[in-house]
Amino acid sequence: MKIEQIILREIRMSLNSPFETSFGVIQDRRIVLVEVVSDGISGWGEVTTGEAPSYNSETTETAWHVISDFIAPLVVDKLLQSATEVAPLLSGIRGHEMAKAGVENAIWDIEAQQKKMALAQLLGGTRKEIRCGVSLGIRENPLALVRAVEKELRCGYQRIKLKIKPGKDMEFAATVRKEFPDIQLSVDANSAYTLADSEHLKRFDDFGLLMIEQPLAWNDIYSHAKLQAQLRTALCLDECISNVHHAAAAIEQGACRIINIKLGRVGGHSCARQVHDLCSQHSIPVWCGGMLESGIGRAHNIAMSTLPNFILPGDVSASRRYWHEDIVEPEIEVTPQGTIPVPSGSGLGFEVKRELVERLTARTRNWNAKVAVAT
Repeated sequence: MKIEQIILREIRMSLNSPFETSFGVIQDRRIVLVEVVSDGISGWGEVTTGEAPSYNSETTETAWHVISDFIAPLVVDKLLQSATEVAPLLSGIRGHEMAKAGVENAIWDIEAQQKKMALAQLLGGTRKEIRCGVSLGIRENPLALVRAVEKELRCGYQRIKLKIKPGKDMEFAATVRKEFPDIQLSVDANSAYTLADSEHLKRFDDFGLLMIEQPLAWNDIYSHAKLQAQLRTALCLDECISNVHHAAAAIEQGACRIINIKLGRVGGHSCARQVHDLCSQHSIPVWCGGMLESGIGRAHNIAMSTLPNFILPGDVSASRRYWHEDIVEPEIEVTPQGTIPVPSGSGLGFEVKRELVERLTARTRNWNAKVAVAT
């Protein structure tokens, strides 16, 4: 496939309600979309950075800069045999996995369309539907959290994840578990604790949790191994795993029993499949986390989640939970059984609402052959 054009767009979208984590409160999103054109076919990717360097070191601005000044010039006008060639092409750029993933995933979409295959099928997926959980932001008090859990359970979600931070953790989890003794429940700290909090974190063992996600520092596999040895509850690593080498180190050190695979965090579908396969070989279940994506990012997550070792319900929830109107059609919906059917059409299986994208666009940049035009 000849990469004829790359179009970078920043769109502005507002969440239906604020989403609070240990990082802070998120309401307005600045989302970078990547459209790649080859042989007249458009493929779409989404850069899943946050606005601030709190989840990892990338931001909306750094992704725009790295794609504009380094990635797009390397990729445009190239002749590729498959999307798997993108990662080696970009190997000279250290880090910036989310920026790389936005471009690579768009090219995966093109390849699937060219081969008249669903992206899930091209990736090697085996599922006709994926199981869905939901992530709940920090609430003002335990009662408000219980009401939120009740609402999501009525919608059919198969797993509830509670965001936590010091001071809003133990009482909240205990209240939810008492009210819902049989649900699949987990907590996510987003690196809010240290190894000095081990005795406090051991108290989560009383709640029969599926997992505690990323309690310690975002780049500290070693300390997670020390903590996992003290807990009955499985640790799940998220921010620590940005490539297959990190996953191998975590598994070898016993730092976790579950891994969350996020497409952006690991650099795109190619690396996500490597992490998936490694975890499968070591009987480490994986699941797909969310980054408050638009429908384009969610569509890629759906395709990835069809791989066989995505055993646990992921955070790929319905469009309406986050957006008044999503930018894909049909909008992503969750069945009353807590599943999302995998689309069978070629590529992503969803159509991008171009008119809506244009209305939401704050800036663009285009590359056609080797000429860049900024607007």
